[in-house]
Amino acid sequence: MKLVKDIEQVQKEDNKISDEKAEEAVRTIIKWIGENPEREGLKSTPKRVVKAFKEYFHGYSVDPSRFLVKTFTEVEGYDDMVIEKNISIRSHCEHHMAPIVGVAHVAYIPSNKVVGLSKLARVVETYSKRLQTQERLTMQVAKLIMEVLKPRGVAVTIDATHQCMTDRGIKKENTTTVTNYFLGVFKEDLSFQNRYLRYINKE
Repeated sequence: MKLVKDIEQVQKEDNKISDEKAEEAVRTIIKWIGENPEREGLKSTPKRVVKAFKEYFHGYSVDPSRFLVKTFTEVEGYDDMVIEKNISIRSHCEHHMAPIVGVAHVAYIPSNKVVGLSKLARVVETYSKRLQTQERLTMQVAKLIMEVLKPRGVAVTIDATHQCMTDRGIKKENTTTVTNYFLGVFKEDLSFQNRYLRYINKE
């Protein structure tokens, strides 16, 4: 499977916008808000912002399916739910580039193979480090797990706060958004779905 290279190499190969041009764009925004990008406290800000953006959006340089390639079949016939709860999420909404902060819960019912526990969290991390809508993020994680692992079913839930709602616009600071996506037996059989929802809502 082809692995996507690091972000600097991708930029070089695809002739994408350079760090210098990105830094100049940040300087323009600093001027636009009425500040002086040349004053001491802001002089290095464009470079810092570009460095931070590489971290915020490194998901574009990673193929999340790579984390699901290595699987284990010696599980002595285990065929019930595998659930990972409370996977922390820090993403950015594609409408205002404001932070999305919350947790994801991921479950699957293996058919004949399982994946290392950290790998589910890495899939969530990769997709979250892109400009996102919560609905799409929820679906992307579920669909990839279903496609690569071919389990009997997949369930993904995300519960998150959107700073585009809490810090601007309607400014409702206690609002959270919950999205669910079910595939396979989780979609077809409500008993599986209900068990999963009980598990993730247990304290």
